[in-house]
Amino acid sequence: MNFQVDNQSNYSVVVSESEKLNALNASELKSLFVTMNKNHVTNIILDLTNTSYCDSSGLSAILTANRLCKDSSGKFVLTGLQPNVAKMIEIAQLHRVLNIEDNQTDAVALINKAD
Repeated sequence: MNFQVDNQSNYSVVVSESEKLNALNASELKSLFVTMNKNHVTNIILDLTNTSYCDSSGLSAILTANRLCKDSSGKFVLTGLQPNVAKMIEIAQLHRVLNIEDNQTDAVALINKAD
């Protein structure tokens, strides 16, 4: 498995264990998000500290999580963006749509502030 999940009381943290978020593993991540949503997880933090590359498939999985959380009145927060991933998100203008924090502590604070 390329992703580890840490469930907390009012949010879950998904940590990418993969160097690349691309067509090879994006569907796994998307399926994970859908399953979490069906299990009533409305607040998700995606930690990409270990991921240095993301393609359009990866961005699609990220947008899926953002939509699922938003539709269930929750929050989706990205954290640990490496320079190449951050650049890809900016090029796609997604930094205007997504909640992005520097680290998990700030991401948790953002979610708790929303509750």
